[in-house]
Amino acid sequence: MTSGPPGFDGGGRSEFVASLGFELDGFQVQALDAVDRDRSVLVAAPTGSGKTVVAEYAIARALAAGGKSFYTTPLKALSNQKYGELTKRYGIDRVGLLTGDSSLNPEAPVVVMTTEVLRNMIYSGSSTLDELQFVILDEVHYLQNPYRGAVWEEVIVHTPRSVRLVCLSATVSNAEEVADWITTVRGATSVVIEERRPVELRHLYIVGDRSAPRPHLLATFVDGRPNPEAAALDAATRAGRDTRYRVRRGRLHTPRRHEVIELMAEESMLPAIYFIFSRAACDDAVRQCLAHGLRLTSAEERAQIRTIVHDKVGSLRPGDLHVLGYDSWLVGLESGFAAHHAGLVPPFKEAVEACFNRALVKVVFATETLSLGINMPARSVVIEKLSKFTGEAHEALTPGEYTQLTGRAGRRGLDELGHAVVLWSPFVAFDDVAALASTRSYALTSSFRPTYNMAVNLVRRYGSDEARHLLNLSFAQYRTDADIVRLEAQLAQTRTSLTEARAAAACERGDAEAYRSLLRGSERRSVQAAGADAVTLAAVAEALCQLRPGDVIRVPGGRSAGRAAVVATTQRRGGDVRVRVLSADRRRLSLAPGDFTGPPASVGRIELPTPYAPNSAAYQRAVAKALSQARLRSEDTGGSTRPARRRNGGGPASRHPVASCPDAGAHLRAGERVERLGRDLNRLERQVHGASGSLARQFDRVLALLEHRGYVQDWALTDDGYRLARVYHECDLVIAEAVGRGLFDGLDIPALAGLVSVFTYEHRRPGPPPTPWFPSDDVRRRFAEIERITVALNVAEKAAALPLTREPDAGLVAAAHGWAAGEGLRKVIAEGELTGGDFVRNIKQLVDLLRQIASVASDPATASIARRAAAALFRDVVAASSVVAASVVAP
Repeated sequence: MTSGPPGFDGGGRSEFVASLGFELDGFQVQALDAVDRDRSVLVAAPTGSGKTVVAEYAIARALAAGGKSFYTTPLKALSNQKYGELTKRYGIDRVGLLTGDSSLNPEAPVVVMTTEVLRNMIYSGSSTLDELQFVILDEVHYLQNPYRGAVWEEVIVHTPRSVRLVCLSATVSNAEEVADWITTVRGATSVVIEERRPVELRHLYIVGDRSAPRPHLLATFVDGRPNPEAAALDAATRAGRDTRYRVRRGRLHTPRRHEVIELMAEESMLPAIYFIFSRAACDDAVRQCLAHGLRLTSAEERAQIRTIVHDKVGSLRPGDLHVLGYDSWLVGLESGFAAHHAGLVPPFKEAVEACFNRALVKVVFATETLSLGINMPARSVVIEKLSKFTGEAHEALTPGEYTQLTGRAGRRGLDELGHAVVLWSPFVAFDDVAALASTRSYALTSSFRPTYNMAVNLVRRYGSDEARHLLNLSFAQYRTDADIVRLEAQLAQTRTSLTEARAAAACERGDAEAYRSLLRGSERRSVQAAGADAVTLAAVAEALCQLRPGDVIRVPGGRSAGRAAVVATTQRRGGDVRVRVLSADRRRLSLAPGDFTGPPASVGRIELPTPYAPNSAAYQRAVAKALSQARLRSEDTGGSTRPARRRNGGGPASRHPVASCPDAGAHLRAGERVERLGRDLNRLERQVHGASGSLARQFDRVLALLEHRGYVQDWALTDDGYRLARVYHECDLVIAEAVGRGLFDGLDIPALAGLVSVFTYEHRRPGPPPTPWFPSDDVRRRFAEIERITVALNVAEKAAALPLTREPDAGLVAAAHGWAAGEGLRKVIAEGELTGGDFVRNIKQLVDLLRQIASVASDPATASIARRAAAALFRDVVAASSVVAASVVAP
């Protein structure tokens, strides 16, 4: 077993595994081995398979070594959940939490945070990054999210290379590709793939039949193939002809929700998550079950539910509870049913999650947001429809989405089988259902693109070439053209090697490059004087072409002078001949005709080891041993190879101060390496710059727009540029422009909250938005100016072929103004289109943006008002929805 860091050996891994209370699966052992070898690791495995064991092991190693680890998640709710789990394991003093809502113990050795928080830390050069050893990227497949996914790529590319990554992903079909990308940009990365689910998944098909006492429950697959009985039943209905089932058009139907629940209860398939892709339909489903008199809980379970509810929502005001529909919500919960969607306030959702995890609530009707990481495993998962409305059109579920939704079916340690249930639909044939259930292809894509904030932060932290280099290292670029990413990685390594070679070539006694030039002149004169002009480079090249792997030659001059074994010869375009050799002191050399004073000849042969692996230390040792034992011809003179001339033998070179340096030879070799690496660097830069369609070209267009608007000048940030660098928002440039023009200056607390809300709210319901309300003509005029800034920016973006910044939306102004002024929840949402959950989420985003404005405003009065506005908004149901409940962190 590989030993751990100081303090983690002597059974450290054994103790960690023993503390888990269960035996590790093979993929977990493989992943822990990778961590022990100080490699980054990508673990792709089904939901509930135990991926987080790998993360916790990395945390344990960092703690034992006195270092830090960061655990990042895509959602604040996930961060809160993970914070609770880790505090129970490691103690509240050693774990911190950083989200937009909470900052608890941020300098702890283990900090849980949203991925955006880490990205912002990296860009700002935060000292909190000191001593960081591991970053855990949970739900790393989230990097394909079109709105926030780019943050994962920024973190992977920009996190210091000394930090190792532990990436946890759902099962994806291109995990190797993702790991190859991470290896290219960060170094050695292991990929660990587990396709086997911890609990076997059984696919089922439920068909409503008006002629039968209850719906048909059919297996989707029989002996690994689509069930012919289900296919025949469905096909006959669609054809409108009788079969042995006497099926007629109109007889089959999508089973009603209460029928499905009753059937699943009879078959012992509860608890279940019932996915319905509509918030309103989730709420309706609870009401329908209650209307049919369903009750799935005992008196004891209802008492436990009430206790949990009191713990989760007890801090909310009675009036707010009434507005949020608390009474009807509690009736459903006590009957064993609940909805779970973004329209609920977080305390309600947390209560539902707690009750479901204890199997007190038997059915949760949920939108697909529940599939994103929240720990709520179920015995069964029901998908009511295999299509969902995206806001613009109905789209069929992808295999990846189906896999994600059904991933929660089957509770490890509790269930022998998990059930994935699809309901019959007149719009989807059974063959399509079976095809979707049998498809395992779920390729991870990228949503990365250069943003305005990203651009100015790259300018602030890096030089021009390095900034473009980092952009070309993205996964988006890798998928578009993997060669560019590889070239960028080679470019980075070449630059590092060139810096090292320049340092080695420098001599404190004098100019080593000038000494090398003198030696070249001396050699040319010496060759001419000896009549060596008759020996042409062509003759040397021809001799090199005659050499074969295993031939032994004499290497003239330098530290590696003496015998060497040929391992390969190549002839490149233009007639350039190279021979690769391993010397007796195990040095790898690539020799060209110019490295010889005469045509080289074989002075012996050795048997090269197999397999061919010249970079392997074992291979090199074997070659060196064979060379030391080989009997060579004319070993004193090297056969027809001329003895090397003394490089400082007379003339001006012998009088140069570097000639007397004991390390002169090393300086000369390093100088030659500098020259060669310089040529390589120029070649790679030409290849990268000539690549078409790279993200660096998009970056150039973003940069040109920023230069035109005065945020960047001569690859340096202006004052406006530094402001933009600290605004993290999808409307970052418009917000920075508004701050710069003083549009937030001179407002009171409610007016500022209302005006800033135009950036955090977006009307998404069908139909036109309601007419916005403004507290004054002054605020209305300022909003109109923000609209003009956005329109002008959109014109420039269209001209530059850049994505358009979304327009501001005044739909939340009235609610934000009222809430900041102290109005109650009933009044601020009574006439609007927001649910309680929507209101809380929008206000929390507004609080975060106001805090950013407070940090970038040039007017101290505006900064003060922004901070006070954020504080005024953060109260009652908003505050109750933002804290980490005490019960979460209790030991």
